[in-house]
Amino acid sequence: MTSEPPSTDPAPTVPSPPGPVHATWEPLPATLWEDAYLSGNGHHGALVFGDPNDDRVIVTHHTLVRPNGAEHARPPRLAAELPALQARLLAGDLAAAERFTDDRPLQWVQPFHPAFQLRLRRPSGAAGRDYRRTVDFTTGEAAARCDGWRSRVFVSRADDVIVQQVSAPDLTLDLAQEHQLPGAPTGLGVGQGTLLTSDGAVLTLRVRYPDSDRAYTGVTLAVVSGGTTRLTSAGVRIAGATEVLLLTRVRRHTGELDVVEETRALRELIDERQSYDALLDRHLALHRAAYARVTLDLHADEAERALPGGELLKRTPSSALLERLFAAGRYHLLSSSGLLPPRLTGLWTGDWDTAWSGAFTNDANLNLQTASAASAALPEVTDALASLIHRQLDDWRENARAVFGARGVVAPAHTDGESGLSYHFSREYPLHLWTAGADWLLKPLVDHDETRGARDPRTAAALAEVALFYEDFLREERTDATGLGTDPDGQLVLVPSYSPENRPANANASWGAINAAMDLSAARHALHTAADYHPGPDADRWRVLADRLPPHRVNSQGALAEWAWPGLDDTYDHRHLSHLYGVWPLDEINPYDTPQLAAAAHRALQLRGAENDSAHGHLHHALVAARLRDGGRVAHALGQVLDGDFFHASLMSAHYPNRDVYNADAAHTLPGVVVEALVQSTPDRLVLLPALPAAYPHGQLTGVRTRFGAEVDLSWTPHSATALIRPSRTHRVELRTSSGTEPLDLVAGEDRVLTLRAR
Repeated sequence: MTSEPPSTDPAPTVPSPPGPVHATWEPLPATLWEDAYLSGNGHHGALVFGDPNDDRVIVTHHTLVRPNGAEHARPPRLAAELPALQARLLAGDLAAAERFTDDRPLQWVQPFHPAFQLRLRRPSGAAGRDYRRTVDFTTGEAAARCDGWRSRVFVSRADDVIVQQVSAPDLTLDLAQEHQLPGAPTGLGVGQGTLLTSDGAVLTLRVRYPDSDRAYTGVTLAVVSGGTTRLTSAGVRIAGATEVLLLTRVRRHTGELDVVEETRALRELIDERQSYDALLDRHLALHRAAYARVTLDLHADEAERALPGGELLKRTPSSALLERLFAAGRYHLLSSSGLLPPRLTGLWTGDWDTAWSGAFTNDANLNLQTASAASAALPEVTDALASLIHRQLDDWRENARAVFGARGVVAPAHTDGESGLSYHFSREYPLHLWTAGADWLLKPLVDHDETRGARDPRTAAALAEVALFYEDFLREERTDATGLGTDPDGQLVLVPSYSPENRPANANASWGAINAAMDLSAARHALHTAADYHPGPDADRWRVLADRLPPHRVNSQGALAEWAWPGLDDTYDHRHLSHLYGVWPLDEINPYDTPQLAAAAHRALQLRGAENDSAHGHLHHALVAARLRDGGRVAHALGQVLDGDFFHASLMSAHYPNRDVYNADAAHTLPGVVVEALVQSTPDRLVLLPALPAAYPHGQLTGVRTRFGAEVDLSWTPHSATALIRPSRTHRVELRTSSGTEPLDLVAGEDRVLTLRAR
């Protein structure tokens, strides 16, 4: 490796990838909602079909969850029974945790659902030639055109409104709000209203949930240029116009919404901004800047870059495909993050019957989707995750008290975004026993603090509460001969302990066991991290606790065991990789500081099956493989997803192969996999090109953030690589490349250019 002298001159600019990488297109309208193009601002979402004759825009909002009884659910009050359960497990009753329940039936969280669709029907036969629909990732616009007809839709980050402009010579259409979408339950109380204005109309739709005081209301303001507007039984008929501008918001509420006030607020946007383009400019100031921070250029074939998305998805392996999916993943992740982070479906659905309730699943899915928030420079995603966490901390405290009789906090495995209580569990999914969730959810917030070089006091306070939980849960109370709370060697134990969503292979063992590897890693990390944030007597006490946790166990096959407790056998064919939490996202196990444990983790990865081919399982595998410097496994796991028909024409993904079950895991996680394969960092280490798949021999990745406060632009060829490092803090880090290890001294404001040669 060679290093050029530090420079304070402006960094050389790296050419941005050509336009097609930052957009996708199709030659036909969407017929399925899964193929509709997506726009969003982290509050409102829009699924845009782009049909010139019968255009539809499905409206969603992060707060729209259907009451199903879960709004009244509480965690099980089992704390009084915990000591007896611990004693039975430690005494060898490996099925004891199955009885640690209040015998309630499985209660799903409130399911996420769409609000309604805006429908714009033109007279039959109005469609013509030269059709094309696009979504521009840099602007967030989903557009379609055909002859003289044109439609553009975006969801504004500046004004929190869905904006649609439709134009055509002599434009005639019927406009309506339609609530009846697939899976809509019976018994909805629906009220609609339409009011003509001096320049168009206002449409309102109120939907009240069955047997509930909760409802939602959508308001659409239509501003019509030219022609006439009249009322119809379903909405309005617009005839002879040149343009229609639609502004839509939806609110979830109790009681009645002040529709007049909502209409006034929409009218103010028109009066102040005057036009679609003026509204778009305000949005672009926020959206474009965020999206453009990180780019990927794999020197793809220009002809492939120009292909429509549906055709490009058939070209695997293809540099152009990975470029576009990387770009689309960043776009969709950003667009679904705001009020809340992305759900299992991001921010979008066209069906009331969402798989797994369209929840936030905290034991892998949400965590994987937000994997690239810090490194890929999307603090908007971190802020959305922080919003979810901080609004639910009171519920997390109740979980700790009710289930474990402890101070501090315990995060639920599932949440609908409203409640953070642990009420979703069953015999086969004893999720109320899982204690590692708070550490995993807080990890991206810690990464963000390291990246920016400042600690958020809210993160610090939450970390202290996680440590308080472990203080109580790991207590050393010797109440009987079993030595409750400690193992025979005096080391602390985690009991009960659950490894999502797996169970030991022992015939007599239940899902709730002892010393799951994930729980050990999470407890150690949580205690040490809380200590780092809170120096003083508390920190000393927490570090002592962390150091008394038992080490990981290596099983007879040389693999890191999923349960460190002796006698618990591994179940290898499973979609989750919970036991490798110490490898990714933590830094506990790595090839540099813990090579023997890293080798055992690599063996565990080799033995792990894919079970049901879930996209999150494949990409979780890829993230762990990247940390272990196994580019071949990264390539294989990526290939399973790229070759498995996981992506819709919208470039949103599915949970299973063959586009089965709409799900954002693959779409949102893929950018994080690419970044991890190319650049990794800790507060004191930079690793360049640790796991580059051989299929991508040329490329550039720009704008990556490191946890020691520098930005990195990386370019590579089969023979060399160049890294431009722009530090914001003065710091010495360890540089790891294929050529070896050396110290790298960085000075704030002084750019460094590193030239790496192939070994």
